[in-house]
Amino acid sequence: MSWDYSGNEQWTWDQIPLGAMTLEGGTATGHKTGDWRVQRPIWHTDKCKQCLICWMHCPDSSIKVSEQKMCGVDYEHCKGCGVCVQVCPFNALSMMSEKDARELDEKEAN
Repeated sequence: MSWDYSGNEQWTWDQIPLGAMTLEGGTATGHKTGDWRVQRPIWHTDKCKQCLICWMHCPDSSIKVSEQKMCGVDYEHCKGCGVCVQVCPFNALSMMSEKDARELDEKEAN
């Protein structure tokens, strides 16, 4: 959606476009929110005991589970809040800056 802002100096209150409003039903498929993230949770598989406490507490349902076991993090929707890191009793998750994580991803891809 885009708005025509020409002549905005003369707008009255009722002519200002509405912002930050979702006017149709939202779904996780249509709204990938992972790019908001500044910090990224990193899963340490060697420390994970598959208790799924992180999955139960994640406010964005970003902990991936398959066959009742954690299998990763959905970075397309994870906002980097760190709740999973705080609740993990085994320190199987830690936070890394998104910038550093992307650099690491690039190195691993090459």
